[in-house]
Amino acid sequence: MKGEQYLLLPGPTPVPDRVARAMNRAMINHRGPEFQEILVSVTEGVKKVYGTESKLLIYPSSGTGAMEAAVVNFLSPGDNVLAVSIGVFGDRFAQIAEEFGAQVEKMDFPWGEAADPEKIKERLEQDKNHKIKAVLLTHNETSTGVSNDVKAIKEAAGDHPALFIVDAVSGLSVVELKMDEWGIDVVVSGSQKAFMMPPGLSFLGFNNKAMTAYENNSNCKFYWDIGVGLEYLEKGQNPFTPAISLYYGLEEALKMMFEEGLEEILQRHNNYRRMVRAAIREMGLKTLAADGCASPALTSVIAPEGIGANKIRKMMQEEFDIVLAGGQKTLDDVIFRLGHLGYVRQLDLISVLAGLETVLFKAGYHIELGSGVKKAQEFLIDMHE
Repeated sequence: MKGEQYLLLPGPTPVPDRVARAMNRAMINHRGPEFQEILVSVTEGVKKVYGTESKLLIYPSSGTGAMEAAVVNFLSPGDNVLAVSIGVFGDRFAQIAEEFGAQVEKMDFPWGEAADPEKIKERLEQDKNHKIKAVLLTHNETSTGVSNDVKAIKEAAGDHPALFIVDAVSGLSVVELKMDEWGIDVVVSGSQKAFMMPPGLSFLGFNNKAMTAYENNSNCKFYWDIGVGLEYLEKGQNPFTPAISLYYGLEEALKMMFEEGLEEILQRHNNYRRMVRAAIREMGLKTLAADGCASPALTSVIAPEGIGANKIRKMMQEEFDIVLAGGQKTLDDVIFRLGHLGYVRQLDLISVLAGLETVLFKAGYHIELGSGVKKAQEFLIDMHE
C-alpha cells in the first residue's frame, strides 16, 4: 500500500499542512488594506531572512524570473559581466545576461566542485580599468549538490567596484548568507525551497549601489521594472495582480521559520547533510561533491557501476512512491539527487534511506541491509546527546 508521496527533490519541496491551510482562504482585494498589511509584513519577513535592511520586491514567478529581473534592472547591453558557474544554474544566469546584451565572460569550474575564490580574485585584479560591471554567482548549485563560499568570494574580490549579484534561490536559509554584512548587492531567491511553499513567488533584494546601477540602466523592461515595483510598494501594492493565495502561504511559512529560528534552520540542514552523507557512505556509495563544498540542501549520489541512476529513481518511485531528482546534462543517469531542504523531517530521511537500501539490494548491488539506516540512527542519537 502506498500513502502520501515522499517528495525528496531539491525543489519543489513538501508543503506543511499549516501553509496549505493558510492558502485555502477567500480572495481579497489586492488594492485594499487587508492585502497591504500582508504585503508589508511578508516583505519585512523575507528581508530578515536575507539579513538586509535594503529594498526587496516580491514577484509572481519562479526563481528564474527574479534572475531575469536582476539582469534587466542592473545590467545594460554591452556591460562586461563575469559569470561564475559550477553547474546548470550558473550557466543559466550567464545565458540570461547574454540574452539581454551583456558581454559575458564565463568562469567555469568542474561540476562537483565549488568556485575557487583565489581564481576569481586573480581575474578581478587583472581588471585594472574596472570594465567588469558585475559578478554573477550561484549560492547553492542544485544540479551538482555543491555550495559556493559566497563570503570568501566577496572578500577575495576586495574593493573591485563590480556589482555582486547572487542566485540564492535554493540556498537561502539553508546555507548561511548575510546580504548586508557581506556587502552583497543583489540577491535572488524563490518560494519553493527552504520557504516550504509551492512554486510561484520569487524575491529580489538590492542595495543602494544596485539602485545607482538601475538609475543608469538602459535595458528593456516592463513587468520586472523595480522602479515601478518600488512605487507601488510605497502604497502597499504590487504593480500587477499578485498571487494572493501564495502570499497567505508565505505569511504562514515565515511564522514557522521564525518560530524555529533562522540559525536553527541552518543547523538543521547542516545536520541533514552530515547524516545523509554518512549513511550513503556506509552503503558503499560515493557522492559527487566533497565534504568541504557539499550542499546542506541535497546530496548528489553517484550510482553504482552497472546500475543506472535513473533505474534507481524509477524503482524508488514505483515501489515506495519516493521521488528523487536525476542528474542533468552530462550527469544524466550518472547521479541521483536526494533533497533534504525545507519541510523535510528526520523520519522522512530515515524512511528514504531504508527504501534506497531495499531498491539497491533488489537491483543487484551488494549491500548489508540496514547499514545506512543504522548509521543515520546513530548520528541522530549522537546529535541529541
